[in-house]
Amino acid sequence: MFSAIREDIASVFDRDPAARNTWEVITCYPGFHALVVHRLSHWFWVHDLKWFGRFLSHLARWFTGIEIHPGARIGRRFFIDHGMGVVIGETAEIGDDCTLYHGVTLGGTSWNKGKRHPTLGRGVVIGAGAKVLGPITVGEGARIGSNAVVVKDVPAGATAVGIPARILDEVKAKTAEKMGFSAYAISSDMNDPIAKAIHGLLDHTVNIDQRIAKILVELEKLGARIEDVKATADRFDPNYLNKIVD
Repeated sequence: MFSAIREDIASVFDRDPAARNTWEVITCYPGFHALVVHRLSHWFWVHDLKWFGRFLSHLARWFTGIEIHPGARIGRRFFIDHGMGVVIGETAEIGDDCTLYHGVTLGGTSWNKGKRHPTLGRGVVIGAGAKVLGPITVGEGARIGSNAVVVKDVPAGATAVGIPARILDEVKAKTAEKMGFSAYAISSDMNDPIAKAIHGLLDHTVNIDQRIAKILVELEKLGARIEDVKATADRFDPNYLNKIVD
């Protein structure tokens, strides 16, 4: 157990740049506290001391704001950042190196006694406020965007966003991977009219810049001095270059 705790502390430094030293992690990180108590309460749970295991998890919830059922199975190097409002159900299974942000729910959608909570593969990252519901599987290395509601399986390495969550296409997934995952990121593919309007304006600006660059190249070929063209456009008419195109 102590080796697992050392790994949990190391995982905090790997995924939280705000962590400064081990003492700070041990004393000031509620996600670490909740995980340590869970490992103890889970031991009691699997050894048929279920009431005491549940009581320990209840105390951890009271102190940390993180609710982890003692029956949940959690792998190594699991990290909960901030943590307030995280809920992990009884039959949830979490692989190694997973990361959850605050407000995440791994919940059930059935009153049946069997498997009713999600299974997360290795290295899954779930953004703030996301809800992963039912006995579904989130594949290894997958990412769930902030505030997404996931009710279907997510393939390994995929990125799911929106309500209900949908998988980004291959090009967008590669772009997201290149930019890096943010717990608070807003994707252009989410159902947010403001975000869509902003992305539309950015796309339009890029398109105009490309058109202007092509115009300047053609003017240079015709022998025009680009400095004179720019000065004339700025002084007399902001749409000077566009009028040349028309």
